[in-house]
Amino acid sequence: MHSHSKPRILLIYTGGTIGMSKDFETGALKAFNFSKLLQNIPELKLLDCEIDTFSFENPIDSSNMNPEHWVEIARIIERNYENFDGFVVLHGSDTMSYSASALSFMFENLSKPIIFTGSQLPIGDLRTDAKENLITAIQIASLQENGKPLIKEVCLYFEYKLYRGNRTTKINAEHFRAFISPNYSFLVESGVHLKINYDLFLPSNEENSLKVHTHLNNNVAIIKMFPGINEKVLTAILNIEGLKGVVLETYGAGNAPTEEWFLKLLEKAIAKGLHIVNVTQCSVGSVSMGHYETSTTMKELGIISGKDITTEAAITKLMFLLGQNIPQEDFKNTFETSLRGEISL
Repeated sequence: MHSHSKPRILLIYTGGTIGMSKDFETGALKAFNFSKLLQNIPELKLLDCEIDTFSFENPIDSSNMNPEHWVEIARIIERNYENFDGFVVLHGSDTMSYSASALSFMFENLSKPIIFTGSQLPIGDLRTDAKENLITAIQIASLQENGKPLIKEVCLYFEYKLYRGNRTTKINAEHFRAFISPNYSFLVESGVHLKINYDLFLPSNEENSLKVHTHLNNNVAIIKMFPGINEKVLTAILNIEGLKGVVLETYGAGNAPTEEWFLKLLEKAIAKGLHIVNVTQCSVGSVSMGHYETSTTMKELGIISGKDITTEAAITKLMFLLGQNIPQEDFKNTFETSLRGEISL
């Protein structure tokens, strides 16, 4: 589209540490003026692209992130989709993996990059990781091949690595290396040169036009199994009025108690039309129902296998699919299918 000119990147600031600056008098953190971005990071002028910025009117701490804000981000991108070659979303790191997962499902037939990034230290800090994350995220978003964007999916860039967004999880609140992608390798590594794993990218959907899905249903819950989880608690959760879907975090390869009351509860919930997705509590690995006796019954009950999906991608995929009004009998199959590369086949 802009093959003759420089790639155009839209930088969207939603909130988060990256956009804070320290008042050196008081030491307090305050939101940073994004229109002054280029003055604060002169290095951005050296990038071979044009950068426009858009900031949320009231930047939000990512702990307050919710589906309404996801829709807001999606609408900003949708409105500007034709005029830009790539999008970089600045976001607090705490819920970044949830947002990147949600946006990946909301954008169907994406043909441009949407890259989430942020930082552990504010941009004005002397030892900040914000500059590197921001500069490289923008650089990767503007990579082109034959005048078209190289990356056509929702990604997350942090501390020298570009990951598929819906494969990531935050593991560290202290280190600059805050994220891992436990079951899928990084797409790009930034060193002296950019190391690009072309064969790991999602295949492009250029022939189909972009569809943006903004209907999400958040009548969902995550239940983490633990030894001694009791019947009353589980009964109360599964009987919440209006509850449509549950992500059940089980042990190991998808194992859970074989006690009668537990299985009966699940059976009743499923008969009532509740969608239950089995994911593992382990950060690495996959659910393989039927592998052990402790998961065979769950398989027979019609529980959905999350395979190697992250909890973040599982819960956002559940919200997305529930918003799609998929027939009850097709739901399990659709969930177990990889829609945006979030599950290994």
